[in-house]
Amino acid sequence: MIKQAREVSHQCTHCGEPCPPEEQFCCQGCQAVYELLNENGLCRYYEINEKPGVAQRQAVRKDKFAFLDNERTQQQLLRYRDEKQAHVTFHIPHIHCSSCLWLLENLHRLDPGVQRTEVNFAEKEARIIYDPSQTSLRKIAETLTSIGYEPYISLQDLRARKPAPNRKLIYQLGVAGFCFSNIMLLSFPEYFSGEGHMEGQMTVVFRYLNLLLSLPVFFYSAQAFYMPAWKGLKHGFLNIDLPIVLAIVTTFTRSVVDVLSGTGGGYFDSMTGIVMFMLIGRLLQDKTYRGLSFDRDYTAYFPIAVTVMKNGEEAPTQLPDVRTGDTLLIHNQELIPADGLLVKGSALIDYSFVTGESVPVRKQMGEIIYAGGRQLDGNMEILTIREVAQSYLTSLWNREELRKDNPGKPSFIHLLGQYFTWVVLLIAAVTAIYWGVYDSAKIWPAVTAILIIACPCALLLAASFTNGHMLRILSRHKLYLRNAQAIERMAGLTHIVFDKTGTLTGKSSTTVTWHGRELTHAEVSAIAALTAHSQHPASRQVREFAGKPLVHTIDRFSEQTGQGLQGWVHQMHVQLGSAAYTGARDTETPGASVVHVNINGDHAGYYLLQHAYRQGIPEMLGDLQRHFGLTLLSGDQPGEAENLRRMMGPDATLLFRQQAHDKLDRIVQLQEKGEKVLMIGDGLNDAGALRQSDCGISLTEDSNNFTPASDGILEASQLHRLPAFIRMSKINKRIILIAFVYSIAYNLTGLFFAVQGILSPLTAAILMPSSSISIILLTWGMSEYAGRKLLR
Repeated sequence: MIKQAREVSHQCTHCGEPCPPEEQFCCQGCQAVYELLNENGLCRYYEINEKPGVAQRQAVRKDKFAFLDNERTQQQLLRYRDEKQAHVTFHIPHIHCSSCLWLLENLHRLDPGVQRTEVNFAEKEARIIYDPSQTSLRKIAETLTSIGYEPYISLQDLRARKPAPNRKLIYQLGVAGFCFSNIMLLSFPEYFSGEGHMEGQMTVVFRYLNLLLSLPVFFYSAQAFYMPAWKGLKHGFLNIDLPIVLAIVTTFTRSVVDVLSGTGGGYFDSMTGIVMFMLIGRLLQDKTYRGLSFDRDYTAYFPIAVTVMKNGEEAPTQLPDVRTGDTLLIHNQELIPADGLLVKGSALIDYSFVTGESVPVRKQMGEIIYAGGRQLDGNMEILTIREVAQSYLTSLWNREELRKDNPGKPSFIHLLGQYFTWVVLLIAAVTAIYWGVYDSAKIWPAVTAILIIACPCALLLAASFTNGHMLRILSRHKLYLRNAQAIERMAGLTHIVFDKTGTLTGKSSTTVTWHGRELTHAEVSAIAALTAHSQHPASRQVREFAGKPLVHTIDRFSEQTGQGLQGWVHQMHVQLGSAAYTGARDTETPGASVVHVNINGDHAGYYLLQHAYRQGIPEMLGDLQRHFGLTLLSGDQPGEAENLRRMMGPDATLLFRQQAHDKLDRIVQLQEKGEKVLMIGDGLNDAGALRQSDCGISLTEDSNNFTPASDGILEASQLHRLPAFIRMSKINKRIILIAFVYSIAYNLTGLFFAVQGILSPLTAAILMPSSSISIILLTWGMSEYAGRKLLR
């Protein structure tokens, strides 16, 4: 066996991809972008980052963004418009470095109609303000595409927006922080001067100022805790917000009484400090990954518009306006949005996203083509037989099992909090009764100190900060979990279910090897030139392996559907295809495709195309089988069964030719046996199983691309880290329990003095934030250490 090699001497000036030694650019697209930037004085783009360009491999159709000329579409996409300016926000997945930000912020130099561009790097969005009298939405989209930053515009952009940040929580924290800092400042004279050592009139003024500053915190900022506590009481559940509310109300009431009666300055600093520290923890948890959408539906996969043929002319039409009987023009590499009959053109459909089957399907004239597939063989026309809302893809998404709720069991933090609340209330009640009998003057100080010292701030902060920091650690390694409950569910797993195509194997990752005599450079170039004229997946894979052709002229080219292709290249006849097409001896290889090569009538050998398993998959499966039950659910044929059995172990369950309902049923069967199931998949055929499982993770080549509804999104390159991710989830729970034990020890120590009435509320107020800060430092340090140790 001879594995062909290519000589690569240097990289493309624009994108950094390999290119021949005598050329500066790998393709005409990269050269066009470089020249465009150079003409507009924007070549500093290449100085900010080395090789920052995005490869321009495919030319974009001139009419691709024609739908943006539609007034109705503009009204739905634009956030604001008047005679002088319009605002639009585009999602641009190719934003990846500082040079991207610089170039996009200088978009006005490429299009004078653009007034300003604001880039949100974290969410890969660009907010563009432009003058509608000088440019248009379509022209801006085409300009972005021409420089390698094509905006991703889907049907979901017309129907839903990303969840907005909880601005009320931010405002509440801002108010609490402002009031707390000023109350502390006004309280310092009384802290350090002692009783009777400050002028009486100034003391009264400072106390009333503290009272005034505490009102916004009590009536506005603390609302974040009032509502959850009240809802819990309405449902007969004492949640962990209740002791926080009791501490706030008791401290505020006691302080107001002290100030109005002139007996003291109260504990407004304690009350506002409780609210501020708790709001910080809540805000961090609320803010984590709200930018990622975990409940995407088919509208995020569909384009906004499609080309409809009317009276022989092409008319861009919004998908909701497509009707049964319309003729749709589907371009090469475009998604099929509605079920229809093939009436013109050649159809080679990739249904891997819908069915999990990796082999494209050839369709004949008059056959039904279902929504959700992608056309791979030039342009075609289909006659719609169902509207978009009634298509096969939509019906898959709207199945009952995808709509039902799957809340899972309550978090162990909430269960701990319930018992914690009862214990605190019991201790406060017993203390009040005791001092009511022996010394009524100590009731208020003792009960107030108990509620402050026993406020579950440390416990909640331990959970919030540990979970929040763990989510950030996992995100640094490209695992984006929906919430903290997903971490808990991962920690309790007993069984892991994998999809195969697109999960264990890459959708576009194929190993190509050459078996035969050694080919000359001219022969390799001829093969590359011939395959460049075909859109068949096998041809594209051979072309990528062969490299860039030295010549592009092909004489007497012909391609026989599903069989092969042939042509003359520099007086050399080249024929590629199946054994029957080339007359070669049939070479059967399970789980692989064979492309035979004839040159000038002689059989030179064949290319073997095999789906490549992702990096580290055998090692990962070997690790997991020692601790978990494993199952494979694949829509593919069982050609790889022997290889998979070797990697997954003798006890693993391997099931092939699985449809969407088969995968869902298998998850239910495992759960009925008491298993806690993790499902990892990538396609819509996995969506039901992902939703039904205790924890579902969608695998994607790019976290900005479409993924089914799930508990988390994992970039495919990091799948081999799955055992480490699960261990991190288990460690996360241990860290929270350690922090809880620390918090309990602190509370018991404080309560020992508080119930005796010898711990003042002021001292309790100082100890409370000290404990919270120490908890934060403890949990942060342990989480960071575990992350660096396991995910290095």
